Amino acid sequence: MIHKMTRYSIIAFQPELMDFLDRLQELGVMDITRSFKATDETSSQLLEITTSEKKLIKRYKNFLKNLPEETPAEESITCTEECEIFDRIETLLDSAVSLKQELYATIRERDDALLWGNFDPTDVDRLKKAGFTPHFYVVSDKKFNPDWEQEYPLQVLNSYGGKICFVVLSPIGDTYTFPLSESQLPQEPAKILDLRIASLEQKIKDTNSTLAALKDSLPEMERRYTLDSQELDKYFASVASDNQAEGSLSILEGFAPTDIDSSVAEFLNNCDYVVWLSEPAKAEDNPPIKLKNNRFTKLFEVIGNMYMLPTYDELDLTPYFAPFYMLFFGLCLGDMGYGLIIVLASLFIIWKVPSLREYAKLGIWLGVGTIIMPALNGTFFGTKIYDIFNMSDSIKGLFFTDIKMFWFAIIFGLFQIIVARLISAIYKMRRIGWQHGMSNIGWCMILIWVALLYAGSQMGKNLTPSWMGWTFGAGGLALVILFSKPVRNPIKRLFGGVTALYDITGFFGDVLSYIRLFGLGAAGGSLGMVINAMSMALKGVPYAGWILCIVLLVFGHLFVMLLSAIGAFVHPMRLTFVEFYKNADFTGGGKPYRPLNKNN
Repeated sequence: MIHKMTRYSIIAFQPELMDFLDRLQELGVMDITRSFKATDETSSQLLEITTSEKKLIKRYKNFLKNLPEETPAEESITCTEECEIFDRIETLLDSAVSLKQELYATIRERDDALLWGNFDPTDVDRLKKAGFTPHFYVVSDKKFNPDWEQEYPLQVLNSYGGKICFVVLSPIGDTYTFPLSESQLPQEPAKILDLRIASLEQKIKDTNSTLAALKDSLPEMERRYTLDSQELDKYFASVASDNQAEGSLSILEGFAPTDIDSSVAEFLNNCDYVVWLSEPAKAEDNPPIKLKNNRFTKLFEVIGNMYMLPTYDELDLTPYFAPFYMLFFGLCLGDMGYGLIIVLASLFIIWKVPSLREYAKLGIWLGVGTIIMPALNGTFFGTKIYDIFNMSDSIKGLFFTDIKMFWFAIIFGLFQIIVARLISAIYKMRRIGWQHGMSNIGWCMILIWVALLYAGSQMGKNLTPSWMGWTFGAGGLALVILFSKPVRNPIKRLFGGVTALYDITGFFGDVLSYIRLFGLGAAGGSLGMVINAMSMALKGVPYAGWILCIVLLVFGHLFVMLLSAIGAFVHPMRLTFVEFYKNADFTGGGKPYRPLNKNN
């Protein structure tokens, strides 16, 4: 559900505005309408500062994460208050990058120089003074022609890596030809470049050591970034205010949850320099959205937020799609064993990584769904559980076959669509009027009627008395025709109702979309069976058969689980946002509740 909000109109004296916003930030419950655009030089500077600080902190953390464990940091270096820690860290990080680039370039240069051996560059100058022009060549040893040594004044300098480097001398001014393209002699020999590489490596070690020693300054950097972000947020709130009385007064608009009205009122009454009014927020005020759900459905808010938040006068659909999403995920993953692994992995994350606790709790419920749904056909790590325990035929008959799972997926999807239509009907009847919800009631009756007719035809018998079925069908059609367009003009009403019947094609398309639940589950189960078959085939390998079998089982099922989990996460989300949200008449577009507080 959506928290009820109270709208506050606040008039503050301009000289006291920043002090008031600072106190409001400490209160931490009011969402002040603010402008998030850089409206002037001050906001531009603050935005630039916070952005650069955030990037640098992320960059420094990544550097420390990738730093070799053996990097010495014998002494912890801390910066005084006067020390520009951000500038120092940035300088060192830039230096580390440039030194690495120089090192890699020098290594490439050294590798090229190794071809020529330990030559002396001064020899080239001496040859030129003696009246000779040296011509340098590199050729593979297979293409080197020994006759060249007889035809030309040629001297082999080095043979390295399957290549031969040599020089040919010609008198300065004489016409010279040779059947190869000349190569460029390196500026420095390999032994000199090796010394430079060693020097660069030492500089890199020293820089890394300094950066490692400065890691204790990271909390101070994060504290500074937090303070600057708070200042930016407060400034955005101040520049978004409406200045009146020649700039001496500022009018602010804010929203806070209605259940803390007394606390907010007490705070505002203690501010001598403000005047305020409050009233219940309305949809046209575009108040921010704060969701309020129980411990189970709250975990699924992160999924709903990937699409968009509801508007203030809409229904929060999180409690309604959460159980469906959990079970859809399990149906798509299609293996009880994978569900067990997800549950155990999530419990481990809760134990070892507290920062991911909420995501891990969601993982537990998704794992539970993956244990429940594949239990219908008994799939456990690519094997049927009734084959593992050698169950009797009577018990085997209780498990779903592939065709039953196919129809179960469709029926489950149809049930979700009916739930979505009922939600929309009840909500419209309560908010707008009873007539506006009756067409969705009619659609639900039609869908149930069609489903019963088809199921009965497949089973060869009527599932309900004929009068009941036709009552559902005729009653549903009447409700759709009469209430799809609830206007006073009877002709417009009937015409709108008749044209609305075309939506039946859309319903069938929505229902068929749920076939993917069966398809993904069946694909994952088939891959698991393939992994099992390949693993068992390896048992016959001499000596290492069982080892290879176990390795393929572990890594094969892990690969299948991860691959299937991607589809199991995405496709139920698609069914939720497209089929369920559409049939529930969800609009969305709400803005999140962001109170002005010290934690932003």
